[in-house]
Amino acid sequence: MNKMMFHPIQSKAVSRPKATSVNHTLQSNNKFSVHFQHALQSDNKLTVSKHAQERLLQRGIHINEARWNQIEEKVQEAKNKGVKESLVLLKDAALIVSAKNNTVITAMDREEARTQIFTNINGTILLDQ
Repeated sequence: MNKMMFHPIQSKAVSRPKATSVNHTLQSNNKFSVHFQHALQSDNKLTVSKHAQERLLQRGIHINEARWNQIEEKVQEAKNKGVKESLVLLKDAALIVSAKNNTVITAMDREEARTQIFTNINGTILLDQ
């Protein structure tokens, strides 16, 4: 003879998550959108290596913010076309940039650049206005 034992089931009150307003959800999505856009923009920002910083200072090369933005834009464009290492020629300077890593590797003035042979470069950006 099977003896079955019955145990009463005890339950707690079911708690429901708070309903959020549509406005709160939109604000969250908006915050995400802002962070996402910031992440995309930061991906386009160039990092200047320590070596390149030293060369810029030693050679007295000054690049204003508008010019940096233009360089970043063109390097991103080159990267989208498959360029990994680029020579960026400015009116008074030449930069070697890793488009792959978004990093300025070195910098020199145009006079010094005239006597150099650049190797392992698969793209050139001319911004010499």
